[in-house]
Amino acid sequence: MKTKPDLSFWKLWNISFGFFGVQIAYALQSANISRIFSTLGADPHSLSYFWILPPLAGIIVQPIVGAASDKTWTRFGRRIPYLFIGSLIAVLVMCLLPNAGSFGMAVSTAMIFGLVSLMFLDTSINMAMQPFKMMVGDMVNEKQKGLAYSIQSFLCNAGSLVGYVFPYLFAWLGIKNVAEAGVIPDSVIYAFYIGATILIFCVIYTTVKVKEMPPAEYAEYHGITEEQKSEKVNMLKLLVKAPKAFWTVGLVQFFCWFAFMFMWTYTNGSVAANAFDAPSILKEGKMVLDTASAQYQDAGDWVGILFAVQAIGSVLWAVCIPMFKNRRFIYALSLVLGGLGFISTYFFHDPYLLFISFLLIGCAWAAMLALPFTILTNALSGGHMGTYLGLFNGTICIPQIVAAALGGSILSLFTPEGQLPPEINMLVMAGVMLIIGACCVYLIKEEKK
Repeated sequence: MKTKPDLSFWKLWNISFGFFGVQIAYALQSANISRIFSTLGADPHSLSYFWILPPLAGIIVQPIVGAASDKTWTRFGRRIPYLFIGSLIAVLVMCLLPNAGSFGMAVSTAMIFGLVSLMFLDTSINMAMQPFKMMVGDMVNEKQKGLAYSIQSFLCNAGSLVGYVFPYLFAWLGIKNVAEAGVIPDSVIYAFYIGATILIFCVIYTTVKVKEMPPAEYAEYHGITEEQKSEKVNMLKLLVKAPKAFWTVGLVQFFCWFAFMFMWTYTNGSVAANAFDAPSILKEGKMVLDTASAQYQDAGDWVGILFAVQAIGSVLWAVCIPMFKNRRFIYALSLVLGGLGFISTYFFHDPYLLFISFLLIGCAWAAMLALPFTILTNALSGGHMGTYLGLFNGTICIPQIVAAALGGSILSLFTPEGQLPPEINMLVMAGVMLIIGACCVYLIKEEKK
């Protein structure tokens, strides 16, 4: 089996550049979905249920995309066609989703429209995101994978930073940040429009600049025989034969993505109540935050800033991660720091003190973006790289499904009768989950393929 040659920095950069645009879309989704559904009228106890469909669709679509792209060869490449199609769908949905409250539909109809849009948006973003990880596994040698995934992590966080600050920036520029009850403010709608535009341009850049290996060359570099080329993919058999790194890293992933699902779901309500003193109202016999209030919408913009601070912390920490030779130590340390960041949100009521919390959370995010895929792809052979990475997406989707399904019930346990749901408790629980994940890191044994 031939050894893949070293690639220049800019070739590594071009492989991952489209990730910048994809991550803007993902940032807009993660920072604004709870805000959008709360504005449409969702109850805090049912808020997490709106997040179930996206990862459920992802766990079905991603292995299919991975397996199909392993067998796909076109004039445009192997992974790039899936990247382009996913991005195109994401762009269309990004133009529709924030208008869910503007089409004159009844509240229940607007909720359903928003839910279906969210499912398509998350699925298409994941469909566009996975090929970038696969291309690194396909084209980059083992020595450069750490650098390649660090570049990807940097572009990911840079895109997040842009996506997170858009609503705050547009509100600062004078675009309306409040709207009538049940309607999404213009500042959020325009953020999605601009994000969609940047996404398509970034993906076109990667499509033009990156030339994937032709089939014969790929087979030489990955040691694939003619028999393996014609072999039918049996995902169950592949799971049985999966390296131990697949399962042990997957266990860590469970606690990490469970925690971040709670962050995306409950940060808006936590910040609005704890740091912005948003007023509450009695709605259908339950105390809820007044989502039409200026305080709530200002808090929604500030959540974007906090998530941007998290992205900055992640970029800075991503620079430090390669300096540590012991991957398990830096992985565990990163998750502990993130856990402490989540727990500290309970004690900080000043919006600016929350910067400390989200800088620490960024440390965990940086490790989650880079280290699992470095460890896993080093333990895999090339023949089924895409399929395995698609299956590995289950370690991202399953914990999100579990967290979304349990979130409402857990929040109910924390909620005294007739009082406002304490969503901040869910962030504390997220911190505990990250610390448990840090303990599980020491079950990982790195393998060479």
